[in-house]
Amino acid sequence: MAAKPKKTSPTWSDVKGKLAEFDRAGLFGIVQDLYAASKGNQIFLHARFGLGGDVLTPYKAIIDRWLWPDPIKNQDTSVAAAKKAIADYRKAAGQPEGLAELMVFYCERAAGFSNEYGMDDQGYFDALVRMFEQALKVSVTLAVGQHDAMLDRLDAVRDISHNFGYGVGDAMDDLLARYGQR
Repeated sequence: MAAKPKKTSPTWSDVKGKLAEFDRAGLFGIVQDLYAASKGNQIFLHARFGLGGDVLTPYKAIIDRWLWPDPIKNQDTSVAAAKKAIADYRKAAGQPEGLAELMVFYCERAAGFSNEYGMDDQGYFDALVRMFEQALKVSVTLAVGQHDAMLDRLDAVRDISHNFGYGVGDAMDDLLARYGQR
């Protein structure tokens, strides 16, 4: 008896093959359906095409929600959800200025929440230091005016991070000295 062929999940190649069968109007219809299907798709397309006001606003709202939760509502923090917003923007548009802004905003919100409410989570602080380094790496590639503004904001994050313990401020001192030369 012959073995049954193994079923596999569809891949991008399968989808691409089907898309090749559509005409321009058909493709527009699919994109329109995707746009209507989810807020995430809308945010992606707005960022990709630079539509609307500040395309970073929805990404910042996600970062803010997960790094500065409402303690009255007993909300949790989620480093993964906040970092996903940055990864989603990178896929949608990936402009260095936007990435730097989101990464610095992440650091500001994580450090601000920790300073305001106190955190006792080594993993949270490790993620903050890693994002601080990524923000520095992207920020130093920007034009001088933007570069300086980002470094000033990161320096403020570094300053309040000395309140946390866990070596967070010291690690940021080292990173700012390594990457943040003006």
